[in-house]
Amino acid sequence: AVLVQRMHAAGAVLVGALNMDEFAYGFTTENTHYGPCRNPRHLERTAGGSSGGCGAAVAAGQVPVTLGSDTNGSIRVPSSLCGVWGLKPTFGRLSRRGSFPFVASIDHLGPFARSVEDLAASYDALQGPDELDPGCHALRVQPTLEQIDHSLAGLRIGVLNGYFEEQAGPAARKALDMAANVLNAQRGVTWPDAALARVAAFVTTASEGGSLHLPLLRERAAEFEPLSVDRFIAGALQPVDWYVRAQRFRRAYRDKVQALFKEWDVLLAPATPVQATPIGAETFDLNGTAVPARPSMGLLTQPISFAGCPVVAAPLWPEGRNALPLGVQVIAAPWREDLALRVARALEASGVACSPVAGI
Repeated sequence: AVLVQRMHAAGAVLVGALNMDEFAYGFTTENTHYGPCRNPRHLERTAGGSSGGCGAAVAAGQVPVTLGSDTNGSIRVPSSLCGVWGLKPTFGRLSRRGSFPFVASIDHLGPFARSVEDLAASYDALQGPDELDPGCHALRVQPTLEQIDHSLAGLRIGVLNGYFEEQAGPAARKALDMAANVLNAQRGVTWPDAALARVAAFVTTASEGGSLHLPLLRERAAEFEPLSVDRFIAGALQPVDWYVRAQRFRRAYRDKVQALFKEWDVLLAPATPVQATPIGAETFDLNGTAVPARPSMGLLTQPISFAGCPVVAAPLWPEGRNALPLGVQVIAAPWREDLALRVARALEASGVACSPVAGI
């Protein structure tokens, strides 16, 4: 993969591969083939997914940096549940050549780390155009590491309400309040059409993922992960009109999101509705309602990635350092990873966000 080559060129040493949801289709890394990925913060709980092994390895102190993928939240969810930093860049910012595809129109690749400095350094090493990846924009390298300690003076930082409050549990709301208070962020910002965007993201994911795997589904369906095979089959059978309508919506949706960033530089939202759930849990309680555990961990991440915006997941500890973490999304306009990283660094410098090595 191009990103692995770029990390090698920057001096990194590839240690090995990590566990994940099969074909990146899930939020819990409960992989039937390799076993569930355990959360270093609590070994009986999920590490999140789909890049759960990435979050777990960094949290456990096994490696300083990992590379993962994020289609609907697969970097941000493990970052939130494992208490590490994660960056989902702008869609098209980093080359995906050499990685296994899932949903070509939403797939992102990005790093995990235990500090914003390592996160920015990794992102800088990964940047650059790739003429052989038609989905990678031909943008020059724009270093961010040298900017992370710049002042936040003049930045307009807002806090998302509405959907992002309704779909957040008490710990998620507390984590968001902690970050907002440190940054003196203005509350009451509405993200347009968030619920519809999540539906459109599901439709797009099912359709593209199902179509990609249709030949293997026809011949070897019994070998697929039981937690994903039905969704792949359903996606392959989905009416094409649903997919077309989702793409029409996406064009208008992205225009609305772009307009929002004319008023704000950075926006904050919880990364997951709740903290890490027990391995094998079928549901979790969200404000008094039992919701399906595996798809619902992406409630707050899917609307953001469907817009293609860059996001840093910052690890907060709403119930104290001896309890489970829960992340906050630091969201910027497309191509402004530098702003998301600067605000993330301010959270880290304040002490409200941090990623200690798990005491396992």
